[in-house]
Amino acid sequence: MAEGAILVTGGAGYIGSHTVQQLLAAGEKVLVLDNLSTGFAQAAKALGAPLVQGDVGDAALVGRLINEHGVRTVIHFAAHTIVPESVADPLKYYGNNTCQTRSLLAACVAHDVRHFVFSSTAAVYGMPATGVAAEDSPLAPINPYGTSKLMSEWMLRDVGAASRLRYTVLRYFNVAGSDPTGRIGQSTRNATLLLKVACEASVGRREGISVFGTDYPTPDGTGVRDYIHVEDLASAHLLAVDYLRGGGASQVLNCGYGHGYSVREVIRAVERVSGRPLRVIEQPRRAGDPPELIARCERIRQVLGWQPQFDDLDRIVASSLAWEEKLKHHPWS
Repeated sequence: MAEGAILVTGGAGYIGSHTVQQLLAAGEKVLVLDNLSTGFAQAAKALGAPLVQGDVGDAALVGRLINEHGVRTVIHFAAHTIVPESVADPLKYYGNNTCQTRSLLAACVAHDVRHFVFSSTAAVYGMPATGVAAEDSPLAPINPYGTSKLMSEWMLRDVGAASRLRYTVLRYFNVAGSDPTGRIGQSTRNATLLLKVACEASVGRREGISVFGTDYPTPDGTGVRDYIHVEDLASAHLLAVDYLRGGGASQVLNCGYGHGYSVREVIRAVERVSGRPLRVIEQPRRAGDPPELIARCERIRQVLGWQPQFDDLDRIVASSLAWEEKLKHHPWS
């Protein structure tokens, strides 16, 4: 049973729109707030979700939306997410990811929002010694993106201790794939996510794909990541909302499958599923990239009862390729 409206910040973006789709299918009343700097009005339109164009840091706007729509839950996706860009322009990331979140939290507390689900990242772990990170692993981000998210986690922790707001922090590992029905998908302009770029190259939307770093201490020399399908990640957000509504205590939870694939393995999977070779360009390592990052993810299964449905690399790749073929003929502006 729905309990008040859910405000989804960044709900016209990649992960946000997939979560909005599942929320609407579950009968929730949803309102999307997005400044469309990286999101797409087409995504909200495709889903039939009401969209307000604006910034999450606009406390007056957020307060008005909370009051007018009876918002009791906020799912906060809105953020800049590109690691190399954060290294080159750190103040952009602290300004948007951290300061804007501070303003959003202030509006939530002022208007008695009770539940807050936060989109965080495995980048808060930095370079764990074993390449595997649990929720209680040391927090040592190596780039401003990870630090900006960790600072927001700290704010949530302290706000939760000082108010009635309860929260779930979801630390994402590498998100990939697109809606299997083809309504929405990963449409980010100038994307840097490996699988997105590889699939763009496969359908002819890029000339090739660069591999950044081939000398890491991994089995084939390329970086290893834990790839999670966006549909499984979206379902974790719905479970987090239900958990908080049911009186659950504030939590921090990893979102991953608990195993990884190297860059070369992902490229081979795209070639295998598409039946087409890729032009691969080897480049030096990028600043801010750890060699290996894999989730310990027992806690999310125990706390939320989360059961992933798309834990198969070829299936993830197939959904990505199908969306890129659609964008090739019907691009989103």
